[in-house]
Amino acid sequence: MAALTTTASNDTFQEDDDAFQPAGRHDKHFYILNWREKEAQAKKAEFIREAEKLKKQIAKLEKDQNAHLYVKKKDVRNEFGTLEDLELKLTNSRTMEKAKLQQQLAKIHNSVKRFQRQLKDVKPTPEFVEKLKEIMEEVENAINAFKEEQRQSYEELMKEEKNSSQEIIALEKKFETWALAVSAAPKNCPSLLAKVPLAKTIDDDLPAEVVEFEKFLQQTGGRQGGWDDYDHQNFLKVWTKHNGKTGYMKEALLYLPGRTQEDIQLHENWYQEFLFLEESKKEAIQKWKAKKQLEKEELLKQKDKSEEELRQEQLAHVEAQRQKMEQERKERQTRLHTWKKQKEQERTMEEKQQLREEAEKRRKAKEEQQRQLEVKLEVEAYVRQKKEQEEFLRLEKEMQEQAEQDEKRRQAARGITKFQERDLHKLEAKLLEKRAKEEEAAEREDRLAKLKEKVEVHISRDPSRLWRPTKGWEERTKQIGPTGGGPLLHIPQRAVPSWRQGL
Repeated sequence: MAALTTTASNDTFQEDDDAFQPAGRHDKHFYILNWREKEAQAKKAEFIREAEKLKKQIAKLEKDQNAHLYVKKKDVRNEFGTLEDLELKLTNSRTMEKAKLQQQLAKIHNSVKRFQRQLKDVKPTPEFVEKLKEIMEEVENAINAFKEEQRQSYEELMKEEKNSSQEIIALEKKFETWALAVSAAPKNCPSLLAKVPLAKTIDDDLPAEVVEFEKFLQQTGGRQGGWDDYDHQNFLKVWTKHNGKTGYMKEALLYLPGRTQEDIQLHENWYQEFLFLEESKKEAIQKWKAKKQLEKEELLKQKDKSEEELRQEQLAHVEAQRQKMEQERKERQTRLHTWKKQKEQERTMEEKQQLREEAEKRRKAKEEQQRQLEVKLEVEAYVRQKKEQEEFLRLEKEMQEQAEQDEKRRQAARGITKFQERDLHKLEAKLLEKRAKEEEAAEREDRLAKLKEKVEVHISRDPSRLWRPTKGWEERTKQIGPTGGGPLLHIPQRAVPSWRQGL
């Protein structure tokens, strides 16, 4: 009875605690979970529909590609062999990358499943907690490595896409320039290359700088260095934007599709020499004009001189001019050599500066990595401290619950003692009541015995009544006469079913 009383008391406490919880909170939590699940399913369905749509578009584009490129005549079919090899290479690369991604995802999935299996059988031991921590760190590192690898891959793909888009735009502009040039040129005009003749008559009276500049243009393909106007203008735009620094090369490669880095470097060297010779030409023309003016004035002054003296003076003047031009040529060569040397030093300085910047970037990256490691250690220390605090709170809560249970047991024990005393009183009352009933029954028996002694009943025995028929049997054996007369016209029968009629 004490055990039953304790169980009933505990059930009562649990029912009171459940009744104390608000009913609306559980419903609200259920609705929130249901809404989140529906939203996730809707996003998943939308993603699957978008993927199917893109897959159909890819199949359509591949079909159009095969129809336009690979279904060609036999004489043109060989030209597209390179495209087939490239497509096969890209397909194999995508297949390998897909298999690699599936392998990585399967590894992460297996690690998560292993962690979930460990959570099903939780053991409150330090070894088990350490094992769970190792599994969590392994899963986290695998996910972070996968995300970092995918991020780098996506960045490279975005860069390639950007470069391809710029190259396509540049080629489209180049095609438009060609179309405009063809439409604007007259039918009977000579080709554009004819504008720069390979041989040109040069007057002997011109300065050496002018002659050298003209020969340079003839030998290198004109004022554009053999390039077309579109490529040369794009080169000038990028080169001017960066002031001739080495950093312009990457942007120039984007604006000049079809040109290699070596071609751009050679064109830059040509352009620098072109600028130097053009500047020398301008200075020489100015000097030549001043010299002609002086010669004209000298001729006017020396009209009265004899022809021999004039010839000698002219020869001496020509010799002096020749020596002067030779000296100026040597000076130009010296300046050109000095300029090239200076450019080489500047390029070396820029490379050293670039190396220093890269070293600074690596140092900053190392410091950032060290800072992240320190932050990670601080976070781990905070998480550890928080876990210890939670463990302390949990133990305190368990101790409080244990104290409450002990108090409930004591109260239940007091209640059981009270119930036992009450049951004992009830049992004593029942025993007294039973003893009183027995005494009353004994008194009643005594009274009946006394009454029987006062009134005696004498009954005679008749054994023959045992085989005499009873009144009921006598009534049954009476003869019953006929109740009616005449022939029997109809004998009542049961109805015959329709499916048996006629059988």
